[in-house]
Amino acid sequence: MNDSAFDIEREYLARENKDKQVLALLLEKFLGKKDRILVQKTEMGGSIAYVGSVTLEWFAGRVRFASSLPLLQQKYNSETDNVEIDADSIEEIRQRPLDWSRQLPLAQYLAARTNHKFPPVLVVINQPWVDNPKAAEWNKQGSATKSTIDFTPLDKDGKVGLLNVSEEDVTIYALDGQHRLMGVQGLMELIKTRKLQRYKKDKTADDTFITLSDLIEQYHVDPAYLQNLPTEKIGIEFICAIAAGETREQARRRVRSIFVHVNLMAAPLTKGQLAQLNEDDGFSIVARKIAVTHPLLEQKRDRKPRVNWDSATVASKSTVLTTLQALQDMSGRYLGQKFPLWKPLDKGLIPMRPENDELQEGIKQLYQLFDYLASLPSYQLLEEEDTPALRRFSFEKDGGEGNMLFRPVGQVAIAQALGILVFRKGLLLEEIFKKLRRFDQKGGFSNIEYPQSLWYGVLYDPNKKRVQVAGRDLAAKLLIYILGGITDQMERAELRTALANARTVENKTISFDGKFVEPKEVGLPPVL
Repeated sequence: MNDSAFDIEREYLARENKDKQVLALLLEKFLGKKDRILVQKTEMGGSIAYVGSVTLEWFAGRVRFASSLPLLQQKYNSETDNVEIDADSIEEIRQRPLDWSRQLPLAQYLAARTNHKFPPVLVVINQPWVDNPKAAEWNKQGSATKSTIDFTPLDKDGKVGLLNVSEEDVTIYALDGQHRLMGVQGLMELIKTRKLQRYKKDKTADDTFITLSDLIEQYHVDPAYLQNLPTEKIGIEFICAIAAGETREQARRRVRSIFVHVNLMAAPLTKGQLAQLNEDDGFSIVARKIAVTHPLLEQKRDRKPRVNWDSATVASKSTVLTTLQALQDMSGRYLGQKFPLWKPLDKGLIPMRPENDELQEGIKQLYQLFDYLASLPSYQLLEEEDTPALRRFSFEKDGGEGNMLFRPVGQVAIAQALGILVFRKGLLLEEIFKKLRRFDQKGGFSNIEYPQSLWYGVLYDPNKKRVQVAGRDLAAKLLIYILGGITDQMERAELRTALANARTVENKTISFDGKFVEPKEVGLPPVL
């Protein structure tokens, strides 16, 4: 490169650096004003919006719940921050009531999870004149002469600029993201007062608190980290309550329509999808690993899939063996006896991801359980038969074996019982499965729709002629009993009573030979 070209390049770089410095000074000047937010103007579907970011502290302090919009004040309940729905207000609001039981878990998530993330929120900017029909901003036809958004462009195309959010001029309401707002407000309260009240759904106090010291102790949170949280930023998108040229009714319809569309597009994840994606819950992580690696469950070219990844149930005609949701439940009920700290101490809080060595041990333990399950005669039949014939009840089309081992509820009950027997009572899987294989060979898990079955009335509802999920815990206790895990006479008496109650339909108790008897005549089967 010759000297002339070098000088031109150096001059160009110097000018570029100078332009950057000027831009930095201008931005510093404009952004130094606390009532201005740097935003980018966007337009989609005819709706103009302004996208920026604000600190969590600003978000919690400046943004209000949509239910407190002035047009809803007559039906607004200030204690619950909800609108009381009746014949008058039903046309004014189209949103789900706030669920205040979610505040504490959301605040805990932000405080205890260092890699937390909330999606951007959508808010509406309102101004005082909107609710004054005689204000100068309304013309004689009832249309607004200006927008409620005051935007100052900084470029010639008006795409980037400053949004006026002066507290004197505007009020801001969360259109989408009200529970995120609730969570951030809870976080600010937790940091400021060092405790946070737990609420029920309707904001009734639950008389319990979570404290900052609890979080620091349980989740090893750095106090300095907590103090920096208010300065973190969240994405925010602003739309106007009233656009120039709109009547009040047109604006209300537009805003309400946006709200409905935002919520319709945000379909909730199924339980199966949550189990697929959850990277914090140790039981989910272990279940996923077993689902794709264990020979009983893994996908193979020469056979149909054995795991339903999305649904929590198995249809009668389905060829799968189980669901990912059932595997997660099995993981939790089996390994939960060995790793109780994988569950959060307070119900509703978010679990913390276990250490890798614990996860590996959990995978090893559950894999071993499935090795033994695969040895059961019923599961050995999978090499020759499809699951529908083994799952269907005898009275269903084409008939079937009615085997509880091919129902998620039965699989979870077995895992629950074995977790207690192995990790609490110290029994060995080898000894347990010697008994279970003999039990299975004699049809102990099959034909649960017949009175002769131990599971009749427990996992099978003879009245509705279908599987009964509510009987899972009793089924687990019965398994513990027949495997020799219940020796206390009082416990046995309580279990016998529970079994008799389960076999009572319309005040008639059914014995194991199918006769109507007195409840006290129903006894427990012999221990295996």
